Amino acid sequence: MQFTAREDIEAPINAVFEMVADFERFERMAMRRGIEVRRMSGHMGVVPGTQWETEFNLRGKPRHVAIEMAECDPPALMRFQAASKGMNGTTTVEFLALSQRRTRLSVEMALAAKTLPARLLLQSLRLGQSRFRRQFQLRLSEFAREMEERHLHGS
Repeated sequence: MQFTAREDIEAPINAVFEMVADFERFERMAMRRGIEVRRMSGHMGVVPGTQWETEFNLRGKPRHVAIEMAECDPPALMRFQAASKGMNGTTTVEFLALSQRRTRLSVEMALAAKTLPARLLLQSLRLGQSRFRRQFQLRLSEFAREMEERHLHGS
């Protein structure tokens, strides 16, 4: 199962890359949403091999997901691998300079089930696929507007 979203951002590619690479900010955002996040390695910046362990409840059950930055090619690409007991996922974040002040941010997420319960979970996601795709795009749009504001106000 694959989801893709794309947004154009009024900010230079290097600024957008740096904002996306602000992992501490994402960790704090996740914790505010009730997700336990522990960075296991990679405290020195944006490098392949950086790892996180996460715990959260989904559909009433505790879930554990290990995430690793698999690839990083500044300022063009970041790729993350995620693995849980029953599912694997890959998230690719691509940056494309449309002009000196405008960047296209593309995010692609691919999920694959390894177990029957995970297949059932993915099947239920497929049934609500259009709603999930809209939410995915909406979240990226909100994030893009936030990055524009941060860039404009230098925060």
